[in-house]
Amino acid sequence: MLSHSGPGDVCSGAVERADSGKAENDAVGSTVATTDAGEPTNDQSIAPCPERRKAGRLPRFTPVPFASLPTQAVHVPNPSQDPAARLSAIVEDYRQHDNLGALFDSLRALARESAPELLMEISRPYRDLPEVVIPLFESITERLPDDAQSLVVLANAYWLTGRGPETVGRLARRARELDSENRGAWHLYALSESDPRARMERWREVATRFPTDQLARAALADNAAAVAGAEHDPLALDLAVATYESLLSESKNSEQKKALRETIAALKKWKL
Repeated sequence: MLSHSGPGDVCSGAVERADSGKAENDAVGSTVATTDAGEPTNDQSIAPCPERRKAGRLPRFTPVPFASLPTQAVHVPNPSQDPAARLSAIVEDYRQHDNLGALFDSLRALARESAPELLMEISRPYRDLPEVVIPLFESITERLPDDAQSLVVLANAYWLTGRGPETVGRLARRARELDSENRGAWHLYALSESDPRARMERWREVATRFPTDQLARAALADNAAAVAGAEHDPLALDLAVATYESLLSESKNSEQKKALRETIAALKKWKL
């Protein structure tokens, strides 16, 4: 069976992480810390918990000189740096200290001070880090709401971090409306469908529109096989077998051919 992790080129491991990650996932991949239904968050609620004396009174407060308080050295990127160098410093600081809140704050500040086109360019080396992609592309898509590819990049990062099919599907539909030939938008449109049969039909739609897209056809075959097994549907089984056979006829990789032959042979033994 063909192995695939996400929507083609747009899925860098797909998002993978927990925005995280994904998800570059983690996704943002590999994923970013999320709430809900996968919503990334950079805020933590810290509730003070005062100790009480056994007598039931609060302990006496004794002021401590500020200079004597313990501190953790955290590098603050210089705002006067070149934006690309500044982004690199922000990411390196995050890798060293693992402070997601500080990362988001720094990225949002950088986004406010930079043109969206520049953010697109300097963020390319970090597209596999959903926790970096999300704050930057939220700013980009807010200022360039009709840029289909930016919507796809943001939707993919959301997907990798588990944001949820509603949010991802909404962005994917908008991107398809803006650019009907954007395959990343079509892949996310199919991925974000929760119902197995409806998802199979969406992958069939994508594979029909882009007949040379092997990733879409592999996803179609996988989903058809899943529907066939869950619903005892012989037509879905036939679709899965036929799609795998078409992929086998095109494959030039010996290991991939072996996996496809084994999958086809196993499916043909099913009794529905």
